Amino acid sequence: MIAFLTSSPNGRYREKDHRSIVPLNPENGFTDNLRKYWKDEAKGLLLSAMPDLPEVNDAISSSMKETFNASGFPVKRMDTCDSRDYSQVQRLADYDFLILGGGHVPTQHAFFERIGLREALQKYDGIVIGISAGTMNSAKIVYAQPEEEGESIAPSYQRYLNGLDITDINILPHYQAVKDDVLDGRRLFEDITYSDSQGHQFYAVVDGSYLLVENREQTLYGEAYLISNGQIRQVCEAGNALYLGRKE
Repeated sequence: MIAFLTSSPNGRYREKDHRSIVPLNPENGFTDNLRKYWKDEAKGLLLSAMPDLPEVNDAISSSMKETFNASGFPVKRMDTCDSRDYSQVQRLADYDFLILGGGHVPTQHAFFERIGLREALQKYDGIVIGISAGTMNSAKIVYAQPEEEGESIAPSYQRYLNGLDITDINILPHYQAVKDDVLDGRRLFEDITYSDSQGHQFYAVVDGSYLLVENREQTLYGEAYLISNGQIRQVCEAGNALYLGRKE
């Protein structure tokens, strides 16, 4: 398996782009690295973070197909896996690439658990592209950073979940857009995430940055910040890469 775990593969979170099709972002060698493994007329599968919103999922699937085609990555077929039909999980080998969609991390996690995706991925030999929540759920142990009102103060909210085990790195996406967010009257990062980082490591990345997992070797590309034990520091700059070791 080759995994591209992105914050966003095209466009920037909360920034409007009036183009009908937003092409893949070539920053930090993303498209160059992806092209090494891409098959012509590839068949793809979108694994949704919103399993009960079929019309939204179909629209995303169609848009992603157009994005790849417009960016020089030919896609023959793009299917959707959500609550309507998740039988595709039993035949992942039929697909050259999988997209783990963006959305609400716990909602997507519950769906992935229901369909047995972690187990199905163990024998998958294609490309996995994570987007935002999909990237976060790719970790062995997921840090489900609180996102919706009430989550950061709810005693029942689970911040750590068993993930897909594609990587042992925790990625926090869209850092450029969410770093100043306030949730439940507290600063998302300084008051919530920094506290949660005691004994943990989170890599906050901006859109255009990504983690590449090749044969278990993990490399971070682009602007990124390490949050650990209540502290933050920049560890990689735009245009650079940082090797993070081999996934065990």
